[in-house]
Amino acid sequence: MIDQEGYRPNVAIVILNDNNKVLWAKRVAEDAWQFPQGGIDEGESLEEAMYRELMEEVGLSRDHVEVIGKTKNWLRYDVPKQWIRRDGYSRYKGQKQIWFLLKFTGKDSDIILNNSEKPEFDSWRWDDFWSSLDKVIDFKREVYEKALSELSIYLRKN
Repeated sequence: MIDQEGYRPNVAIVILNDNNKVLWAKRVAEDAWQFPQGGIDEGESLEEAMYRELMEEVGLSRDHVEVIGKTKNWLRYDVPKQWIRRDGYSRYKGQKQIWFLLKFTGKDSDIILNNSEKPEFDSWRWDDFWSSLDKVIDFKREVYEKALSELSIYLRKN
């Protein structure tokens, strides 16, 4: 599902623990770290997509988190042309995302990275909310900065 501007709707998930650390996940066989994220299926609400992606990518259910907040508007990033698959989506430019900030209420042992047929991550860690973004793939860094800046208003409420 791609919108008229060429962006695929997507949700991104920032998980915050009791120490105001966020969960970073390392992409399989890459030295690239990111937050869980994924596309929104046809007919699926933002929250439904967020909970589905949360379970698929890091094995967490609604029982392991509380929604603290989300970005007000879509945040967009363009995918470099050489990364775009040639599968009939000639107008595809990138992703548009709503970012969720979740409070982690589970235990570290609840985090399971191989909860799907094709896991996206092979490692995870807790790190500072404002940790360096140098391990995020370069074309996503700006949207990460925007999302964290917008979501940071919720940190004072925890």
